[in-house]
Parts: sequence; C-alpha cells; structure tokens
Amino acid sequence: MQEVARVSITTFVTPEMKLVFLLLLSLPCLGLGKTQISSIFSFGNSYTDTGNLLALGSMNQTLGPVVSDLPPYGMNFFHEPTGRFCDGRLIIDFIAQAFNLPLLPPYLAHNGSYQHGANFAVSGTTGLDLNFFVERNASNPFFLNTTLDVQLEWFMELKPQLCTSFEDCRIFFRKSLFIIGEFGINDFSVAIMAGKTLAEVRSYVPYLVKTIEKAVEKLINEGALTIVVPENVPFGCLPSVLSLYPSSNEKDYHPRTGCLIKYNELSLYQNKLLRKSVTRLRLRYPHVRLINAEYYHPMIEFVKYPKQFGFIETPLQVCCGGGGPYNFNIIQGCGMPGVNACQNPSTYLYWDGPHLTEAAYRYIAEGWLRGPYADPPILTAVTKISQSQQMWSNM
Repeated sequence: MQEVARVSITTFVTPEMKLVFLLLLSLPCLGLGKTQISSIFSFGNSYTDTGNLLALGSMNQTLGPVVSDLPPYGMNFFHEPTGRFCDGRLIIDFIAQAFNLPLLPPYLAHNGSYQHGANFAVSGTTGLDLNFFVERNASNPFFLNTTLDVQLEWFMELKPQLCTSFEDCRIFFRKSLFIIGEFGINDFSVAIMAGKTLAEVRSYVPYLVKTIEKAVEKLINEGALTIVVPENVPFGCLPSVLSLYPSSNEKDYHPRTGCLIKYNELSLYQNKLLRKSVTRLRLRYPHVRLINAEYYHPMIEFVKYPKQFGFIETPLQVCCGGGGPYNFNIIQGCGMPGVNACQNPSTYLYWDGPHLTEAAYRYIAEGWLRGPYADPPILTAVTKISQSQQMWSNM
C-alpha cells in the first residue's frame, strides 16, 4: 500500500532541492526587517502551546504536575522548562523570530501587552468539543475544556484590548498572521482511547474539518487576511502510537517507514478534506490569503531519509523516554524521575513520543515560511497581502 495517497506540494522535491534547503537552514534564521506582519495569533494543541497548560495546572491543582515544567524539557535554547513539550523552540517560535516579533505569550499566563499577538493553544486540546465526544460515548475523565471553540472565545475576550471599533480591528488584524492548528491528533487519541474503532474515528473527521472551517470563517469575519491552516501529522508514525497500538501483523506497517498504515490513513483522509475546505474558503473569500501548511509530508521525508536531515538512522526512536522498542513508555515518560534525554536532541526527530524536537520543528518552520511545505509559503502570502493593502485601505 502506498504511504502517500495523493500528489502533494512536496512530491517533486529532488535531492538537489533538499541540499539547497539544508544550506539555507545552516544560515542564521533571517528576520524580515520591515514587514506588514506586526502580530501573530495562534490556536492549537501541544505542537503550539507555549505555556497555557502550565498556567491551567497552576490554576487547577486537580490536573496534577505538568511534565513540560520539568527538566529536561526546554534544555536547548531556553535552558529551562517553559511549558513547551519540546527540548527547545516550536514552529510558532521560529515564525515569530522570522518576523522579528517577540515569542508569543501564552494567553492564560501573560499580564502584559498583546499588541504583538497571543498564543491560545493548550496541550491536550481537541478541535471537536466535549459534547461531541460525550454524545458518542467517546470522552474520558481527563478531557480539557480548551477546545478550538473555547480558544476562539478567549480571542474574542482579548479583542477589546487590541482594537475598539470595527474599523480599528480591520486595520489591526490585516497586519496579523493567524495560525489555526494542528487539530486532529488529540481528537483521534481521545476516541481511540475510549475504545472506538478506526472506522468510527474516521467518521468523526468531517465534523472536525467543519469545525476548523467555521473557525477560519469566524476569524475572516473579524478582519483576518492571512491565515495558516496546518494539516495533520502522520499519526501512525508517532512513537507513542506505535508503542500503544502495536500489531503482530507485519503487513500493518509500511515497509519503507515502519509506520502504522491504517493510522496514517486517518491523517491522509483528514488532510484531503481539509484541503477541499480551504479551496472552498478561497473561492468564498478571494481577498483572504489562506495557507495550507504540511506536517505529514515533511515528517514522512524525515523518517524515510533521516541522514539527509541530520537525524539518526532509527528516526522513530525517541530522544527522551523510558525504554521499549521506540524508547517510549507511557508509565515512565520524559520529565519523570530516572528518565534522561539523549545527549544530542538535534540528531533526533522525536523528542518525547508524540512531540518533535526543536531541530525537526525548525525544518518544518522554514518549509512553511519559504516552501516547500506550505501552499503558498507564508512569506509569499505576506508579500501579496502587503501589495494589496492600499486597495483595502481605500475601501
């Protein structure tokens, strides 16, 4: 069975193109100097959370300790835990730095100005709301009420601090970059942990995509002009998934990647529907620059060709984990006593099981900013939006 079921923007990336890409990454991350983007607003889960779960943990002791507040999380760049589920920076951090903006403050833990943006993402968040899962007997006692709809409510609460009238908001948000997602990993996980079959989980995907589409429309109606819509990761390539749901049938694993095929098919299905959704939105709102951003294909490339990206030859191995075939143990995970990180996380794709290392996030961030992992690349979209600013200011 083919790992990739459709032609993507990365299909025709040649080894020579990858070499150029690596050379670009060897340079310092270049800021853009004067830019029309003056703020960034981000919604999502642990792939984007810069400290909101940590803030929730301090407000609600029933959550227990948050491991992202413990070493070795944050060992690179920050040199201390920050609430990020990573050894260092996330994609959102690299994007902020590319625009010479401050790193996004977590909305639930920040008392200062939000003039340069805010991060509403919370680790463990689903796109679908609690009622959806309850109605299908697919919820769990650890469900956090921090879903995409809730994060949008937080954004609306913040809005009066940013602008006071419709016109003020239109001016402010047309110079803002919005990032909605990734959503899907936790939706899949919640349902599967509740005992749902993959066929049942697949039936939830259209509802998830519709939820994301409605969120995009809501932001457009608030004046957003540049919106990034990330697709889902290869769910069946996550060491946490490979460890929790192993198969005795070798045909369930892709021969080139070692990933679980049927779990990856969930992601491919979601990504297909999400691309169709973005296409519909582009036709409906031609003045808005909507950006498809990929996790799936870069991560598949990292697994297939790890040496080309500086990763170890067993890319499904976790840097910080408690042993097992993939060095992932849900009982003894990263941040727990006796669990140590690898010596050089930059040579690993995966940090702690479901999450990537700073090195992997950096590659993906550069691919979103400059291509080939976004359609159009963020910098291209920003340039085109900037060229149309005068037209919209006269309307």
